[in-house]
Amino acid sequence: MTGTIAELRVDLEDFALKHSLETVTGLSCQVERVVATDPETLMPFLWVEAPQSALTKLEDAFATDDTIAQVDCITDLDEERLYQMQWVDNVDLLVQIFVEEDGTVLSASGTAEGWHLRLLFPTRDALSRTHNYCRSNGIDCELLTIYNVDEGRRGRFGLTDAQQDTMTAAFKRGYYEIPRELNTEELAAEFDISHQALSERLHRGHKALVKNTLMIGPRGTNGDREIQTQ
Repeated sequence: MTGTIAELRVDLEDFALKHSLETVTGLSCQVERVVATDPETLMPFLWVEAPQSALTKLEDAFATDDTIAQVDCITDLDEERLYQMQWVDNVDLLVQIFVEEDGTVLSASGTAEGWHLRLLFPTRDALSRTHNYCRSNGIDCELLTIYNVDEGRRGRFGLTDAQQDTMTAAFKRGYYEIPRELNTEELAAEFDISHQALSERLHRGHKALVKNTLMIGPRGTNGDREIQTQ
């Protein structure tokens, strides 16, 4: 059995904190972890960040947010706060992930534009059933990318290990700075390859990053990672 990781975008209408995220200007949320207490109630620990002037409206927004039953501020760091909440509405998707498919939320972030989720499923079929569940229940859920856990580093952005190592070294050594702190010849020498081979490696790596980050979409247009939902 191979675990599957998927990244999804979920519309605010179909998830939590719609009222709060739309009411408080510049508010962003990052889920620290989520506890499922029962099939109808989820208790996330949530970092929130917003300009200090906007945070004055936060408590009022939470108090009138239908998705929140209870909220407690655990840590206040001026423009960033940690809350523990109870979500009781529009949590059908997360219940499906946690209870029905034994999934795990690796990360979740929300803004006024929507929620971005990174999820771990025990199997590819579990992800497929969750995606079908969203479609059947009118949940606006856009599948951004998908890869198997055993694909390792290469799985996430379609990079080979050599491409990732080279691009990481290039970034750390200042190759992408203006002006450059490291030229192509020096970088090629570090990897004991020719100038031409380095250029081709970087080109293929950049192409893979664009393809698997900017060009992905709801139809799984990132080639062999397309999920079969029918």
